Amino acid sequence: MNKKAFIFDLDGVIVDTAKYHFMAWQKIAQELGIEFTPEHNEDLKGVSRVRSLDIILELGKINASQEYKNKWLIQKNEDYLSYLVNMDQSEILPGVLPILQFLKEKNQAIALGSASKNARPILEKTGIIHYFDAIVDGNDVTKAKPDPEVFLEAAKLLNVAPENAIVFEDSIAGIQAANVANMTSVGIGEETILYEAKYIFKNFMYMDTSFIETMIKK
Repeated sequence: MNKKAFIFDLDGVIVDTAKYHFMAWQKIAQELGIEFTPEHNEDLKGVSRVRSLDIILELGKINASQEYKNKWLIQKNEDYLSYLVNMDQSEILPGVLPILQFLKEKNQAIALGSASKNARPILEKTGIIHYFDAIVDGNDVTKAKPDPEVFLEAAKLLNVAPENAIVFEDSIAGIQAANVANMTSVGIGEETILYEAKYIFKNFMYMDTSFIETMIKK
């Protein structure tokens, strides 16, 4: 059987920690008098914490010193982590577990490729870290998506060529990164946002194991 690499983004793909990021950023935006909506939040998906803050400050036309920026970055992460304390398996998005279990049964390589610096504790809290043969997160890479570094590093750790890797992503930056890496991009979310993906599913409930079988055999 062909051995492929199945690489998953974390936020918005495996768990919905995106809502906690939004809450933490919105809190800072409100303190600065900036209106920050769910639509604005779309621009932050798959983007580093530092760049996310810059985007919010640009929204409010605020120039700030590095000292203030560092303070807000720390505050954002502390608020975000406080929301994660009570995470458990119920936070896993519908349909994800059956896909992970199927990939394990088929002896396929599974990796996480996420910008999050909190990926490992989240996988531990939700009880699924054992599914992953490799984890590449924001602590391991320096370039943010749409740069393909995070996915290329994951494929390398799994010893699988990029063209044999399948990436599950919910952000346009992540889809672009997968495409640049010459990997098969699978969008999880809205077609209007993820139209650059090779395949698109609204969520994992819309994906059955026959699709995974097809990806393995390709």
